[in-house]
Amino acid sequence: MNLVGHLQCFVAVAEELHFGRAADRLGMAQPPLSQRIKRLERELGVRLFERSSRRVELTAPGRLLLEEAREILARVDRIHSLAERARRGELGALRAGVPADLTGAVVAALIAEFRARCPEVRLELREIGTSEQVRALAEGALDVGVLRHPCEVRDLGLGSMLGQPVGVLVPSGDPLAAAPEVHLADLAGRDLALFARDEAPGPYDELLAACRRHGYDPAAVHEARQPQFAVGLVLAGSAVALTPRTPDTPGVTWLPLVGEPLLLRVSCAWRRDTGHEHAVAEFTAAATGVLCEQAGMSPLPSAPPRRVVPRPASGFLA
Repeated sequence: MNLVGHLQCFVAVAEELHFGRAADRLGMAQPPLSQRIKRLERELGVRLFERSSRRVELTAPGRLLLEEAREILARVDRIHSLAERARRGELGALRAGVPADLTGAVVAALIAEFRARCPEVRLELREIGTSEQVRALAEGALDVGVLRHPCEVRDLGLGSMLGQPVGVLVPSGDPLAAAPEVHLADLAGRDLALFARDEAPGPYDELLAACRRHGYDPAAVHEARQPQFAVGLVLAGSAVALTPRTPDTPGVTWLPLVGEPLLLRVSCAWRRDTGHEHAVAEFTAAATGVLCEQAGMSPLPSAPPRRVVPRPASGFLA
């Protein structure tokens, strides 16, 4: 019998002041309980109870020990609780990836929402493209990520699929800027600024293929690893940019596309064996909520994921 077990027996008897009721409370027979109390008294070298045929009373040392024993048992309970929460992934650090084009406000809101849901878990957030996220998830370097689709998701768990309409960013002095919306064909002959292909090959190829189907075959494609680089190209009149709705920026105007022919698809994805199941679920819920509320995304009908085999983009790049 370990010390914790001894103290559990002692506290039960001290609170009941009756060996029979204490034994029932502990789910054990009375004789073993009496033996364990005597063993504890021998180990401590003091009598803890005065016993008679009619009553059981705490001795002065017993009264001193009672509060200490309760505190020790409470600490043991907390240790067991912490261990269980760690097993369920509620403690420690969660390694998460997000795409580079999320605005600062969205990132801040995601961090705040996750902290509110899992205050004990440290969030290690990395700005990382979809292709690298997929590799990091497969290698165990990430626990969860926010991915652009289509991409390779074999062996990954997936959250709700969200859709984000893509519009066009043009200089504010451009004749197109006065229109309420723009046809893709209206962009014919213009260079295009788009996120770097190696960050998300599937969405990159999908967007360009949709542009060509709708009458816009860019004269050249300039890859922008940071959204502000694309804005700079637009401000300079060097290109238009295809992007989800962005915060108002002096000198450029964002316009929706007629019929919303372009859509970015996003979801959370995670390793199935991460050991942080609870934290992953809370991050997924936080990210889904924030992306819908602050990034203009909305849930899409469920559809089976498809495997993607990236194709060379030599026909698109300048």
